[in-house]
Amino acid sequence: MLRTAWAPTGRPFVCPVYPRYEWLYVYAFVNPETSKRRFWIVPTLNQQAYGLVMTAVAQSVGAGQDHHVLIVEDNGGFHVPTPQGHPQEIEIVRLPPYAPERQPVERV
Repeated sequence: MLRTAWAPTGRPFVCPVYPRYEWLYVYAFVNPETSKRRFWIVPTLNQQAYGLVMTAVAQSVGAGQDHHVLIVEDNGGFHVPTPQGHPQEIEIVRLPPYAPERQPVERV
């Protein structure tokens, strides 16, 4: 990777840069009634990570036969359930396109 830097007038100076970072992604969940928040940091956004996070959310909030969870999602391309689908206790509601103000977690 090349990047420009300050150099004497009339002499362009280009120095090599070696970035040393890794991407991490945050799944954020918030309960609008209680303001309780939960965050999951994952190294990738794909079907497998999405499925694991949804299962972890269901377990962490105690979802079960008598306790269903409603999750509001935007239309992100990475919100794709695994072939097995969502856990039984989770119901997904998708927001209309271009409506981030309706997403409760956007205020966190």
